[in-house]
Amino acid sequence: MKVLVFNGSPRKDRGATGGLLAHFVEGMKEAEADVEIMYSKGLDLGDCRGCFNCWSSTPGKCIQDDEMTEILQKMADADIIVLATPVYVDGMTGSLKTLLDRTIPLLHGAFELRDDHCRHALRENVKVGKIALFSVCGFTEMDNFDSLITHVNALSKNMSRAFVGSLLRPYAWIIEPALKQGAPLSDILEAIKQAGTQLVSEGKMNEETLATIARDIMPRDEVIKMMQGFFGDK
Repeated sequence: MKVLVFNGSPRKDRGATGGLLAHFVEGMKEAEADVEIMYSKGLDLGDCRGCFNCWSSTPGKCIQDDEMTEILQKMADADIIVLATPVYVDGMTGSLKTLLDRTIPLLHGAFELRDDHCRHALRENVKVGKIALFSVCGFTEMDNFDSLITHVNALSKNMSRAFVGSLLRPYAWIIEPALKQGAPLSDILEAIKQAGTQLVSEGKMNEETLATIARDIMPRDEVIKMMQGFFGDK
């Protein structure tokens, strides 16, 4: 099974997204998936020009000669695509959004009706696969992920891929310093790994596993005090 992971964090492996994502990838590899990680930050990608040449004069091919050509082929071959991103202003990072804007060559331009809704059909060389969301945010409340989940669910429908769930970790920034102080968080890291294994072996992530990943670490008032200590006088 081929899994293509897009890490949308501008900090790549150095931030909370990349640090926790490593456990998820480990679980997928233990389930014998062929996993490739790509970082949206730093890719040579122009913005989508909205010219629709990929639907008319150059069907299935973008007229821009950049790294998206190779990425589109990798996406077409992937059984599972994982979108990993921190929450930035209630959504995904800009670099990841730019990449996803450029995926329309994978689709035909003409409309078709699916589930009583206008959609674009996949091109014949593109697998009918799955999409999963992996996200962290700075706030404590889970509803901070809502708009991002809605977005990824919608793009999954438009890409003819099944949206198979969201792995979410609120106030993820606290995990690394908490671990250094000996906090008992091994269950969260192990659950992230298990979720990766489940995604590959079962095609979805267990709700109990996801709940463990998102569990409370400390009272919200204490989290607020910590953030005040970091930024309150700045």
